[in-house]
Amino acid sequence: MAQRVIELKLEHRDLDAAILRLQADADADELTVKRLKKRKLQLKDCIAKLESALIPDEPA
Repeated sequence: MAQRVIELKLEHRDLDAAILRLQADADADELTVKRLKKRKLQLKDCIAKLESALIPDEPA
């Protein structure tokens, strides 16, 4: 599961770079940017869920 988190973080970082490149381009398709941002947010949520599953619960 830790390997999956690493893969998702890499994809998240790559999407961030792609979004920045597209936003810098005046001719960039706004719909594509929105789709990439949505995918990036989905990855962030998935990473958070996996990371919370990796951390054991501490007894109260």
